[in-house]
Amino acid sequence: MREIKRPSAVPYYGAAAGWLIYALLFPMYRPSDYLRFLAAGFIAFLILRLIYRGTIERVKLPVETGDPDVDALLREGEAASAEMESLRSRVRDAAIKAKLGALISVIGKIFADVSEDAGDYRQVRRFADFYLPTILKLLRAYERFEASGGAGETVVGTLARISGALDSILASCEKQYDALFRNQALDIETDVIVLEQLLKKDGLTDGGLEVSRESAGA
Repeated sequence: MREIKRPSAVPYYGAAAGWLIYALLFPMYRPSDYLRFLAAGFIAFLILRLIYRGTIERVKLPVETGDPDVDALLREGEAASAEMESLRSRVRDAAIKAKLGALISVIGKIFADVSEDAGDYRQVRRFADFYLPTILKLLRAYERFEASGGAGETVVGTLARISGALDSILASCEKQYDALFRNQALDIETDVIVLEQLLKKDGLTDGGLEVSRESAGA
């Protein structure tokens, strides 16, 4: 994320208004009149700029890994997250909003993982192809049914069914995210075992150091 400061337009409008008011109220015959005219607008600009500082917008920068397949997958994830965020903003039910917030967060982590570990591409690709479209379809359906305002058995039952399904979907996505670290965990475990064996071979483990000291004392 990068923060971009968006300046407010109010100070500029204020300066223009200051110049207009000055021109209407005071004569402008001498060079000093024009200097005061410019000063009036400039002072109005400075005062309003202190009051209206503008806004700071956080912009998510696109991730480029250099791998066309991974980059395409990341763009899919970005588009899906943006749509889910849009749907979340239109949903009225607070509980559903909370579930969607958690779901958007974990799905974002799933796609972020592949940008750091391209070895997880196949798993995330499968998630994007088989699970993400169904998740989006359910969310679109929920938003459409809720917006209908219907209170009949079909509408109410469907909303409740999707709400319950979101709990299972969220748990499954969390398991998917955890699964992405299994291979990394196995690699780390292998590295630890190899390192321990090397340390033992070189007599640098606790036991090895003790033997070395005894040998030195002898």
